[in-house]
Amino acid sequence: MTYKPHVLVVDDEKEFANTLAKRLELRDFNTQVAYSGEEALAILTEGLTDLVILDVLMPGLDGCETLVRIKADHPLVPVLMLTGEATVERAITGMKAGALDFLMKPCDIGVIAEKLEGAYKLKCDHEARIRDAEINNIIEKKGW
Repeated sequence: MTYKPHVLVVDDEKEFANTLAKRLELRDFNTQVAYSGEEALAILTEGLTDLVILDVLMPGLDGCETLVRIKADHPLVPVLMLTGEATVERAITGMKAGALDFLMKPCDIGVIAEKLEGAYKLKCDHEARIRDAEINNIIEKKGW
């Protein structure tokens, strides 16, 4: 059995979030849904999330501020931003804050899945390099 990456779908539009989560599950992702930035941050503390899909416009903690907090606390978790009302300024802000990509709603599920698969591979590669560096550091300190 192969590992299915855990995707957190964050959107205040409940029907959209639930539908996207179900469609991702059909493409071999495990999913969890949050309906606010605050809820997403709480879920991320559990440490099970591999990838995040984040809506930009949400009441309360908006997507851009949520992204900043995610990247501060979970820098290795890739975040894909989705919005129904994109502006160039918002896209630039999101990318500067560390978003993987910025897509317009509605977006083809195949495109989303492809971006998530690529991001997951990069995340795994990055984590492997970190582990290798930590092991090499221990070996050097121990003089092995």
